[in-house]
Amino acid sequence: MTTVSQIEDSEFDVLLESEPIFVVDFTAPWCGPCRKITPLIEQLADAYQGRVKVLKIDIDKNKIAARKYGVKSIPAVLIFKDGEVVENIVGVVPYENFVTAVEKHV
Repeated sequence: MTTVSQIEDSEFDVLLESEPIFVVDFTAPWCGPCRKITPLIEQLADAYQGRVKVLKIDIDKNKIAARKYGVKSIPAVLIFKDGEVVENIVGVVPYENFVTAVEKHV
């Protein structure tokens, strides 16, 4: 199983410039619903390994990215393509919703 890497606010600009498509799970350790989708995010990372980077960002430690992308409720999974947010999935949803969202852009 692929481990989903944690990123920091400071890494966002590099990602926007270097990755054509990537997924970011905006999360927090205290968030129960976030823990519920963790296995789904890990499964997504496995399914798209080598094609789409799947990452997590702790909103408590990284408020800049959360504010910049309008994350008001978590879990929030944003899909970026060519530096822009193209999908925004908020809350606990079935795995298929993540796959459908990613497939539209790969």
